[in-house]
Amino acid sequence: MIDTHAHLDDPQYADNFDAFIAEQKAEGVEAVVVPGINTDSVKSVLSVCNAASGFCFPALGLHPEEVKADWQEQLATIETALRQTHCVAVGEIGLDYYWDKTYIQEQKQALKAQLEIALDVNLPVILHNRDSTEDLLTTLLPFAKRGLRGVMHCFTGSRETAERILDMGLYVGIGGVLTFKNSRLAETLSFVPLDRIVLETDSPYMAPVPFRGKRNEPRFIHYVIERLSTIYSLSEAEIDTITTANAKTLFNCG
Repeated sequence: MIDTHAHLDDPQYADNFDAFIAEQKAEGVEAVVVPGINTDSVKSVLSVCNAASGFCFPALGLHPEEVKADWQEQLATIETALRQTHCVAVGEIGLDYYWDKTYIQEQKQALKAQLEIALDVNLPVILHNRDSTEDLLTTLLPFAKRGLRGVMHCFTGSRETAERILDMGLYVGIGGVLTFKNSRLAETLSFVPLDRIVLETDSPYMAPVPFRGKRNEPRFIHYVIERLSTIYSLSEAEIDTITTANAKTLFNCG
């Protein structure tokens, strides 16, 4: 199993970190992509990935919720780190109109700048979307035509949205939401080929049933595999093999 999105630099994991990593490995987790969100997380993400080298793989980016008036200064710092370290992706980046619309234009500018960086350094992107689907897909399209690679993180959208994402050559990231009782994601996935899915937890958030509301962990990805096995009528081992190969293809990790 590969968890393509887990914020293991969160302070919740700081105590007994080595034992925590050992537990994830013992439960079958092969690798974890750890995304950054701002300049502060450059240090914390790289520290975690150095501590668990060969298991945790860093991604760096400026999250849309972190975009403020100083976004250019923040991005300059992040870009320098991206170019000087061995990262597997640019992210977490994207658009988010849910909490605050003060910096929508700056979010769009920061996103475009980071998409350019991703193309320049030949890395995939980890894309965040909340209440911004149309603007995000419209922004992505010209970059996709230039060869942009990446994943739509925490995908919960419609069939139409999924088709537009797939048409751009992007992957969809599937996590604990799939296990929620009120989720309609299973219906959408019936139109998504398994070879375009990567698994993720978004730890410490979005824990799957039966751990909903508790701290999430990469090993809980097993519950997502279990649900996908039912949807695609394949064994859990087959789901694991295919999605792990997808993650390695996209992120060159593990």
